[in-house]
Amino acid sequence: MLSATFKRAPRHARAEISEVDLDGGRAILVLPTTFMNESGQAVAPLATYFGVDAEHTVLVHDDIDLPFGKMRFQYARGTGGHNGVASVVQSLGDARLWRLKMGVGRPPGRMNPADFVLRRFYDRERDDVDLMVREGADVLRRFGAEGGEAARQEAGEATRRLGISGNQPI
Repeated sequence: MLSATFKRAPRHARAEISEVDLDGGRAILVLPTTFMNESGQAVAPLATYFGVDAEHTVLVHDDIDLPFGKMRFQYARGTGGHNGVASVVQSLGDARLWRLKMGVGRPPGRMNPADFVLRRFYDRERDDVDLMVREGADVLRRFGAEGGEAARQEAGEATRRLGISGNQPI
């Protein structure tokens, strides 16, 4: 299990960071303290500070267009209407980055999608969410050790291991 302790980011970047080793390579985990749709304000200054280009950046984010529990690892795709991704792409000036999309499913009924993704998970979802986080960390480890194509395969395998399909009942 990866252990990360977060601390305040340098250069007045609006984020907390943790520097960790992933299979022998150094990785900087960034947790923006901005609103989601302003994530680029946290990511871009840190990319410059640490000398990380877009091609070595992985965004991990929710995706309502994927069923709950499904993961997808992609490179240099559009923002998919995700405002946080759009903010990062705009701030970096480059869309050539990797994305680990974590499926949360569609909101029920006529629920506002923003309200849906900002709500806390229900107690009955916690075990599945914890598994998704662990599997997502494995995808990132694989990316660090073997690159994007291996991480893409790991995301597919993780989805199968999770055995979660479709939206979970609310």
